[in-house]
Amino acid sequence: MSFLLAIDIGNTNITVGVFLRDKIIADWRLSSRINKTSDEFSLELSNFFTSNDIDKTKINELSLCSVVPTLTDTIVVSLKSLTNQEPLIVGPGTRTGIQINYDRTQDVGADRIANAVAVNHIYGNPAIVIDMGTATVFDVMIKGPKYIGGAIAPGIQVSAEAITRETSQLPKVELVAPSSVIGKNTIESIQSGFLYGFVHMIEGMTKRIKTKIHKNERDLVKVIATGGLAHIITPHTNIFYDVNKDLTLHGLRIIKDINQKDNAVK
Repeated sequence: MSFLLAIDIGNTNITVGVFLRDKIIADWRLSSRINKTSDEFSLELSNFFTSNDIDKTKINELSLCSVVPTLTDTIVVSLKSLTNQEPLIVGPGTRTGIQINYDRTQDVGADRIANAVAVNHIYGNPAIVIDMGTATVFDVMIKGPKYIGGAIAPGIQVSAEAITRETSQLPKVELVAPSSVIGKNTIESIQSGFLYGFVHMIEGMTKRIKTKIHKNERDLVKVIATGGLAHIITPHTNIFYDVNKDLTLHGLRIIKDINQKDNAVK
């Protein structure tokens, strides 16, 4: 029995998943603190393995994507020390099995590519992935399989923190649905504006994106939600075909498998 360890280094969180074949048997999130040392991460990861009864010597595959370059090298050093394995770092030149139509392919975030690959394999195309985290990111896949770009908007949590920071009298509030869309106090007014405002932004952007997909395929588009903040938005709209919190990790697993098979053929 052997395991694959997938790690998604995001701006807010580092998400870790351990796969046995195509199933996640343990996952974990921790803060993306930019001054974290490799020793600190090694200790945290070792504790994660121990608490989930995972023998680190059985981890023989590593797949990683990162949008925080300052953390990438730190975590790679830790992974090599713990597992004696060289991770696949998704980036320009990595085989993905999909065509990337972007002005500069190297500018597409590795997590966006991982999501596109996962959607292609799990759900098929055409599809729109909406990743709700530090940013709200829309990615579009059409038949081919072909990634054709997307859109990036602020994340709901970042926006809520910004309005609190930049105003004198607006408090920080929990991002939950208020009793009515018409708030009767400041807290409910903020909750309504952010929650329903973001719901309608996402619905509106999805509708607008669909108009750019070939008319014969528009009704076939599957809209997939992912990201650490998806749970705030998804209960308040019916546009989603599925919610898959582990989409990026599955993409990393699939990309690792594609590259292993390609290397075996050579």
